Amino acid sequence: MRRWALLLALGLPLMGSMDADAQTRQGPPHDWTFGSWTGGIFPAGETEGGACLGNPTVIFTRDIVMRASVVDTAYRERTIETVAQTPNGLEFRFTAAAPVLGPMGPRAAPDAGFGCAGGPNVLRVERKGPDELAFPGCSEFPSSLKRCTTSGK
Repeated sequence: MRRWALLLALGLPLMGSMDADAQTRQGPPHDWTFGSWTGGIFPAGETEGGACLGNPTVIFTRDIVMRASVVDTAYRERTIETVAQTPNGLEFRFTAAAPVLGPMGPRAAPDAGFGCAGGPNVLRVERKGPDELAFPGCSEFPSSLKRCTTSGK
């Protein structure tokens, strides 16, 4: 009887650790967006190889979203403050954009945001498919975006 009690006393903590291992660790809610995307400003063109990867419209990383600028060669970087899941996608909230110095003093960059109804510090992303998304309500991105892929994918 003592052996059974000893086995039971030693076995219960092990069973608890099995449950903890069964839980999978999740990444950030926006990990499905990571990578380079083309389209948005214009309908998406080539999505494979160097033609797409060499000139993406939007790039999502863990902490930053970069977008191509129509008026400048540099990408506009927006630092992610929070990301929330929505029923059909995500809502990004960004930290306030750094002002641009001009002849009349500092002002917000004209293309600091995405032209969305929520203002320059909000971006709503709608998932259209595994490699397609859209920015609903964003006047600067009327077309959907498609993921840039390598030819082996």
